Amino acid sequence: MGASYPHMFLILLLLHGANAASKAPVGPKWQTLSGRPPQVVARGGFSGLFPDSSQFAYQFALSTSLPDVVLFCDLQFSKDSMGMCKTGLTLDNSTTVSEIFPKMAKTYKVHGEDVHGWFSLDFTADQLIQNVTLIQNIFSRPSTFDGSMGMYTLDDVVELRPPQIWLNVQYNSFFVEHKLSTEDYILGLPKEFSLSYISSTEIDFLKNLGGKLKKSNTKLIFRFLNEDVIESSTKKTYGELLKDLKSVKEFAAGILVPKTYIWPLNKDQYLEPSTSLVKDAHALGLEVYASGFANDIVTSYNYSYDPSAEYLQFIDNPDFSVDGVLTDFPPTASGAIACLAHSKGNPLPPPGKDTRPLIITHNGASGVFAGCTDLAYQQAIKDGADIIDCAVQMSKDGVVFCMHTADLSSQTTAATAFVSKSSTVHEIQNKSGIFSFDLSWSEIQTLKPDLFSPFAQAGLKRNPKAKNAGKFLTLAQFLDTAKASNVSGILIEIEHAPYLAKRGLGVVDAVSSALTKAGYDKETKQQVFIQSDDSAVLSAFMKFKAFKRVLSIEIEISGASKPSLDDIKKVADGVRIHRSSVAQITGYFMTSFTDTVGSLQAANLTVFIGVLKNEFMNLGFDYFADPTVEIVTYSSAVMADGLVTDYPATAASYFRSPCSDMSLNLSYSILPAQPGALVHIAAPGALAPAAGPAPVLEPKDVVDPPLPPVKAVITADAPAPGAADNTTSAASSNAGKSLLGAGIAALLSLTLLH
Repeated sequence: MGASYPHMFLILLLLHGANAASKAPVGPKWQTLSGRPPQVVARGGFSGLFPDSSQFAYQFALSTSLPDVVLFCDLQFSKDSMGMCKTGLTLDNSTTVSEIFPKMAKTYKVHGEDVHGWFSLDFTADQLIQNVTLIQNIFSRPSTFDGSMGMYTLDDVVELRPPQIWLNVQYNSFFVEHKLSTEDYILGLPKEFSLSYISSTEIDFLKNLGGKLKKSNTKLIFRFLNEDVIESSTKKTYGELLKDLKSVKEFAAGILVPKTYIWPLNKDQYLEPSTSLVKDAHALGLEVYASGFANDIVTSYNYSYDPSAEYLQFIDNPDFSVDGVLTDFPPTASGAIACLAHSKGNPLPPPGKDTRPLIITHNGASGVFAGCTDLAYQQAIKDGADIIDCAVQMSKDGVVFCMHTADLSSQTTAATAFVSKSSTVHEIQNKSGIFSFDLSWSEIQTLKPDLFSPFAQAGLKRNPKAKNAGKFLTLAQFLDTAKASNVSGILIEIEHAPYLAKRGLGVVDAVSSALTKAGYDKETKQQVFIQSDDSAVLSAFMKFKAFKRVLSIEIEISGASKPSLDDIKKVADGVRIHRSSVAQITGYFMTSFTDTVGSLQAANLTVFIGVLKNEFMNLGFDYFADPTVEIVTYSSAVMADGLVTDYPATAASYFRSPCSDMSLNLSYSILPAQPGALVHIAAPGALAPAAGPAPVLEPKDVVDPPLPPVKAVITADAPAPGAADNTTSAASSNAGKSLLGAGIAALLSLTLLH
């Protein structure tokens, strides 16, 4: 049995224990066979965070999941017939057995194939329990808890008094060949070892066991493997057996199938239409449980890296619901069932101090379509964004348009179309690029969008089939889109204004003119936010009394000094900070919240936090690889005024749910991350020493010099005033509209932190 947990773990259990303190939430009737909510089955406990089948994994699953969570134990045997919980037949990739017993590796025949490794049946229970510890075997998961817990027995799991236990018998034939009877072991268990479910991949085992458990309430579940694998009893493939569910009903109460049996994927990782499996099984009285759920694996692109969206596909679609899900992340499955299901049609509560933060886009829904395109904005509006944003750039002929960065090479096809235009502008960035102010608007219009995937190198691509979909919008077109929508506001971000002025491009005047022309100077229904990292830019918009100004803090900070706050308030109503300024991080774990948000809000400044991304590699371990937990943390613990996100749909989904209203005192809710909780249960020395806090914001980080005058540049190829799609050009500021000589770039020395 593993070592007893430290006191901090008790505190963590109490923090989450409210989720298991009362009955499961009562809601609409479900399309499960019983009409009750689907079961959350925790594979090896909370194995997405802790080593599989470890003490912490099982305890944490109980404390963070729905009250009726099912603990899943993959049964293995020691030489002396002790039942151990451990996924996989060999021990070497998830324990320290190879280090402790380096000469005990063996090769056995398993289903006709040689398997080499360390096997539980070659050791006594004492050898394993007293010497071998568990380790994480999936590299994207924390190794922080490796070596701190021993192997767990079924007896240990029973001592936790879980509401339900699921015993999975994956290798019965193998153990029988070596004189270890799974059947005898199960029948010999004490009466207090109440097993709610027993599953197996072997039909003969289930038939034999079923004949001896007739008076038991234990449900027997037939587990399907991949369709081309042969079942040992019948010598038929699991695909063939799937076509004869009626015969399965004769010996089982339900089936456990890979999730692709229900929602198959095509070769491009997009969903195909669902199969009829769930409906067919339910018609025969068979329950259906789906396996293979985890927050940190690549699934269908349809889910936009939101694991809750995948659960909802299986439990909250119009046609059916599975009866349970087998998952490595039981809190996420619990939240999907208790909070997010049946809430899609709910209205979003209005944003406010007592309700929720603003949902602010980052280049539109840029996790789904290429940022700053018509499709990205349309998707963001559909997904429930409150504020859509346009980061403005300028072409060399003075057209103002929406684009995340002045360097077009990363998010358009400019790198192939205009490679000869590549240059290095140190005032913008310290690498070469193809810049908008070196191309005319007509040239830019020939480019295609290129959907940017920030974690593509890790295999996490965004919506590949829409990689080049959409078209770029001028600022005027963006404003028309916003006016025609139901969004409550727009955010215009301005960068590089001093450099552009020296190039003869007056971005401040161009934006001001476009907003005035669109009537936003008199707009009352939609709030206008002007955002910039340059205080001089914000000062220039103070003449628009209805506009709100947001200072973008591009450096990581842990708080703000009183003088810096005073300087901010002279030019801005709020600030946008990076996520890294919200919490102190050590080794992907949060140790504490910083004073940043508190100090800014105490000065009566609104605080926007960004950029939120769904990809699990963007999330610290305290968020459980679940973007919804990060949203909950920033909204209910940090109390941010706005969340800037690539995926507005994920935020809207949570805020539509009843769980977003913490005053309702629901029996289960998605709780914010608790800084320091996981760090304190890590083994001593498992984490590197914490780094010092980030610096506090000072006036030098806030105050910028006045904007230079827009340089007049007269050239022969300047377009006529009012050209370029009726979009305001830099001519309104008496600026020239052509490209300056390349030599001017070397004379300037502003660096943008991005």
